[in-house]
Formats: sequence, structure tokens, C-alpha cells
Amino acid sequence: MDSSLQNKKGLIQVYTGDGKGKTTAALGLALRATGQGLRVLFIQFIKGRLSGEHRFVNQYHPFELVKLNQSDSFSQSRETLESAVRESVAYAEKALLSGKYDLVILDEIFVALNLGLVTLENILELIDKKPEAMELVLTGRSAPQEIIQRADLVTEMRAIKHPFQQGIVARPGIEY
Repeated sequence: MDSSLQNKKGLIQVYTGDGKGKTTAALGLALRATGQGLRVLFIQFIKGRLSGEHRFVNQYHPFELVKLNQSDSFSQSRETLESAVRESVAYAEKALLSGKYDLVILDEIFVALNLGLVTLENILELIDKKPEAMELVLTGRSAPQEIIQRADLVTEMRAIKHPFQQGIVARPGIEY
């Protein structure tokens, strides 16, 4: 395949595993892509308190970061969380079809799947709607085998040692 054509094919990437760094890797890719002039949308499905990436994006606007669920996902009722995830899936679908983005990141979508807030079919439908030239990244623990098989790149973050095991709680700027 001609290399100029190859560069126009968007791939499907998955960052998964029980280790730290899935969202961080996706954010690094978002910054790299923005630096090369690509239009980036980063959608967060399940997140806790206001994170450092939100503060940074709100101040500098390097790319679009969307968290439709403005509350801490982990302290909400199931009904409220289900509604927010449904809204996020619909938003992602519109974004994929809009032609406005070169890279779309669905952050923690596998957490939403594992909590039963989105179905595997919903995620596969989003993948199927991805335009040929768009890069699509999906993150979260326990990516299903069906998605791993469809992906072009899969990175597994593996926990070997983590400060949480020593009772060190999440720190601003490092874990969120």
C-alpha cells in the first residue's frame, strides 16, 4: 500500500489492563495528535472528581474534552449514571459521524461496559460507525475479547506494584 494512503487509514486502539496509565496514554496521544494539527475529541464515560486534565483543557483548550456527567461517577445513583452513559454514547455516535474529528477517544468505556451501563453491542456499533480515516481509541479495564480482536493496536497496562497497595491514596496531578 502506498505510504500516503496508509497514513490516511485510521486505526482502532485499545488501552486496557489492571495497571495505571490507560487514560494517561490516551491523553498523551491526544496532545501528540493536536501538536500535529489533528482535531481531537476526548470523551470521558466514568470519572471521579475534577481531574487535572479537565483543568488543563479548560485553561489551554488544546483539544475538546467532554464529560457529560459533571458529577463524581462513583457517588451517583445507578439511574443517574445509566442516563449519563446513554447520553455519552449518543454524543460519541454523533461525533463519529460529524466529520469534525481525526481522533476520538472513548475514555473508560470498558468500565461503563463492566458496570452494565453500556452493552458490548453498543460499543461494536460505535466501532462500526468510525469513518475510515478516523483514529479511535477505547480505554478501560477488562476490554472484551471481541473488541481486542477488532482492534489494530492493543496495549495492556499490568499492575506489578502500586502505591494504593501501601495505603497511599490518589494524589492530585498524579492519579487524577
